[in-house]
Amino acid sequence: MRKLWLLFAQSTTVALGVLFIIVLFKPDLVRWQPQQQSLTLQQVQAPSGGAGTASESFAPAAQKVIPSVVNVFTQQKVRTPAHPALQDPIFRYFFGDRLDERPREVSNLGSGVIVSANGYILTNHHVVEAADEIQVALANGQTLPARVVGADPETDLAVLKIDANDLPAITFAQIDSIQVGDWVLAVGNPFGVGQTVTAGIVSALGRSRLGINTFENFIQTDAAINPGNSGGALVDAAGNLVGVNSAIYSRTGGSQGIGFAIPVSIARQVMEQIIQSGRVTRGWVGIEVQDLTPELAESFSLKSAEGALIAGVLKGGPADAGGIRPGDILLAVNGNKVSNSASLLNLIAALKPSDNTQLTVLRKQQSLDLKIQVGRRPMQRTLEPALEPELN
Repeated sequence: MRKLWLLFAQSTTVALGVLFIIVLFKPDLVRWQPQQQSLTLQQVQAPSGGAGTASESFAPAAQKVIPSVVNVFTQQKVRTPAHPALQDPIFRYFFGDRLDERPREVSNLGSGVIVSANGYILTNHHVVEAADEIQVALANGQTLPARVVGADPETDLAVLKIDANDLPAITFAQIDSIQVGDWVLAVGNPFGVGQTVTAGIVSALGRSRLGINTFENFIQTDAAINPGNSGGALVDAAGNLVGVNSAIYSRTGGSQGIGFAIPVSIARQVMEQIIQSGRVTRGWVGIEVQDLTPELAESFSLKSAEGALIAGVLKGGPADAGGIRPGDILLAVNGNKVSNSASLLNLIAALKPSDNTQLTVLRKQQSLDLKIQVGRRPMQRTLEPALEPELN
């Protein structure tokens, strides 16, 4: 027994000695390590969508459109009336005609879009209205004089021409390709600081009855639009023109997230007519209309308030000659349904002067189809905005 105990003690002593040496010289061999768990991380891939995804850069679209947007500078000579007190005979005896009104120059700035390589530029009418001198600054720094080819105050559009070739013309988007929620970029020269690109989304489509123009079908956007952006480009995330920036609704004079652009469908139609003939020709039949309210519809025993009530007929005009009478309810133009007075205005304006058209009216609960020879619409313009927007 004693021998066994002695053998155990010696073995233990040797083992402890070996362990001491291992701990001293190879501590990693005896250090406790927890068990590792296998974890595979999956790399999150960037969205594979088109240029309209928010996580992608708008740099390619901006680089595409910036060379096609120009700065428009105008000069206008206006005469400032003299103060009434200066019309006193005693003052005039000593100072004579020096007290008369004196001309002064007023500067204005805006933006424009190159629509053809040979120098046609699309902008807003209010940017160049009554201008005596127009200068266009290209994105490369070159400045050239411009002339007005034609203007359409009823849509607030104008076409300029500069003597230049091989210009970077903008690409037009497909008509009606834009949707609410799509990304858009506004490019222009706000406050004269220089070419600027802002981003936002399409907030609404078909905005009308704002009192800005006679014909309204605005794209509303929250992309920052400020004074000086007028006439500039509103493009989609691929850099294609979807609208011409025209106005903002603001209490402060700066962007508050409500901007309006003329859609490319209207802009292109007006531009082509101006380039071809120098003016825009629209149909006209000589009627005054108002919307049908639910109360009016009920009084006429109508099932809905669709259509437009004819409140007045110009004596001797096309509608008068065709048998239209006040109190008739206009339901359709050449089979195209009339929703309200605004849609009727657009349907009539799209007609060609001297063409015959069919107007469907409701008179004393009876539907009548009347033939009308379309006239030429005289120039008109809305002067009192309903929302007090600022033409920027």
